[in-house]
Amino acid sequence: MSSTDQDTKSEKKVPGDVSLVSSPEDLLTLSSQDHGTYAYTIEDYFAKPKAKSFQLSPDGKYLSYQEKDAIKKNHVYVKNLEDGKITQAIQEQEELIRGYGWANENRLIFVMDTGGDENYHIFATNVDGSDTKELTPFDGVQVQILQMLKEDKEHIIIGMNKTNKEVFEPYRINVNTGALQQLYVNDDIEHPIMDYIFDKNGELRGFTRLRNGVDIDLYYAKETDNYECLKELNWKDTFSIKSFSYRPENKHEAYVVSNLTSDRSEIYLYDLKEDKIIKKLFSDLLYDVSGLGLSRKRNFELDYFSFQGEKKVIVPVSTYYKKLHTVISNHFPDQQYAIADKTDNEDKYLVFIQSDVLYGVYYVYDVEEDSFELLYNLMPQLLEEEMATMQPISFKSRDGITIYGYLTLPKNIKPSQKVPLIVNPHGGPQGIRDTWGFNPENQLFASRGYATLQINFRISGGYGRKFLESGFKQIGRKAMDDVEDGIQYVISKGWIDEEKIAIYGGSHGGYAVLRGLTKTPDLYCCGVDYVGVSNLFSFMKTIPPYWKPYLKIIKEIWYDEDVAEENKIMKEVSPVFQIDKIKKPLFVVQGANDPRVNIDESDQIVRALRAKGFETPYMVKYDEGHGFAKEENSIEMYKAMMGFLAKHLK
Repeated sequence: MSSTDQDTKSEKKVPGDVSLVSSPEDLLTLSSQDHGTYAYTIEDYFAKPKAKSFQLSPDGKYLSYQEKDAIKKNHVYVKNLEDGKITQAIQEQEELIRGYGWANENRLIFVMDTGGDENYHIFATNVDGSDTKELTPFDGVQVQILQMLKEDKEHIIIGMNKTNKEVFEPYRINVNTGALQQLYVNDDIEHPIMDYIFDKNGELRGFTRLRNGVDIDLYYAKETDNYECLKELNWKDTFSIKSFSYRPENKHEAYVVSNLTSDRSEIYLYDLKEDKIIKKLFSDLLYDVSGLGLSRKRNFELDYFSFQGEKKVIVPVSTYYKKLHTVISNHFPDQQYAIADKTDNEDKYLVFIQSDVLYGVYYVYDVEEDSFELLYNLMPQLLEEEMATMQPISFKSRDGITIYGYLTLPKNIKPSQKVPLIVNPHGGPQGIRDTWGFNPENQLFASRGYATLQINFRISGGYGRKFLESGFKQIGRKAMDDVEDGIQYVISKGWIDEEKIAIYGGSHGGYAVLRGLTKTPDLYCCGVDYVGVSNLFSFMKTIPPYWKPYLKIIKEIWYDEDVAEENKIMKEVSPVFQIDKIKKPLFVVQGANDPRVNIDESDQIVRALRAKGFETPYMVKYDEGHGFAKEENSIEMYKAMMGFLAKHLK
């Protein structure tokens, strides 16, 4: 073998067409366009907090958290709350710690992938950092945590696509040794199991099986290990077992979220053995409801319901939680709270406080002392009084549907002042929605004088089944109409300079950017496409293997190229085939290892625009996937984005 052959063989093959990627020098020049005197830097908004991800050990002896070092690595530390001693339990190295948690009182588990490829592996370590072990050392396998087991401190339940990359099977895994016990076989590839239903003891009580690619059969064990088909559903139906009630007199009693008898999802107490509703527990006229909380300490007493309306809504149920809710709400008025963690004994709570102008603050609530102690302010440099507020809005679409969303205007604008607008369609798109709360992007845009519009267009989740399904087969069409109607609504209110509108989004939002620039090319003055789809045909062909069982469902949501009329629509709404309509500048950002939106989607649009003579700056990070997770990459992206927007929007 010649030395040239050896050199070629040793070269690492990277995804995508590297010749298309903009040089670091060109991107730095782009970033320099964002110049001015601002109260806050991009780092102020997007540098990861010095400490984050606080958790209590189950017995309350330890407090764990991630803390960032000088080279931006986020290690996991454990603080002994009795003597104050702090120990580094997990060291973050090249790969990011994607998440961590307590397996029991003395052992932590954590999750990593490789460069954002989403093939997650699970690791475990002791509180002092000893006996660190990779529990799932399987290349090319994605691991999912299906169930933590409070009643079995040595094990958790995971799902892996180890046998067949297209489907997941459940295993009980020992958090000390990694020993595996397979709990069920998912070998009917034509009718794969989609979801497994376990109880608190790790007993497999049921599962859902996909039939004909679009129908879902719910199997339930009325008798141990004898799984019978309880319900034949369509994939659009909601019938989800949230938790068993664990009342000893009826082991088949469960809390179920369902839309089988209503447009909005509701919460029922349900007898699974008899297949009947015991009683409806909670519903809302406008919004889907699905959240509930139980107390393990108090024999699984039902504590509260929750749902996302204009803002997050918590409805306390138990006497205990009514008191707790009142105490927290009175202490933090006009802010949202979440119980980030609690001890098994419920004597201490980690309370996370947030609002549209507050990034987030952790407090420890001591029940016996009835006192709150400030634990950590994640972003102390961002002063609440200097942040922009997020305003819920609603309007009628051109065909008469009520559409909801949010508008963030720059701080202290004059009554007659009209400002540039950045439209930010959300990802998904199906079942996802934007919510009220602190949004660093909105705050960054507001600091530069831009308003941000977020629209929960048809197909968004949380507004009922009819609203969701009204967006099926309408991606890039009526879903985009809703975005355009939202723009016209805020223009009509006198807030927006209609000559200065940009569109920016990630994933489906990135697709919406490309579609917006081809559907209404005169509406926008520029766009930023972040990991967006450009070609619906190639997108469908490059989905990850574990999405393939759901391809028929994806085609029911998007379009089916085998149906002649829909094939025609796919060409119409695939931006790569409408390049001649793009008139305005575009900035494209992509993670090279993205398993959901292949890098070829971005390469295609950049290549086509470059052939047309467009400059089209293109940022690719080869250690990222579907969205940037590394701090330095995110900051570089936002700097380039703000330079691009300053160049074309101001």
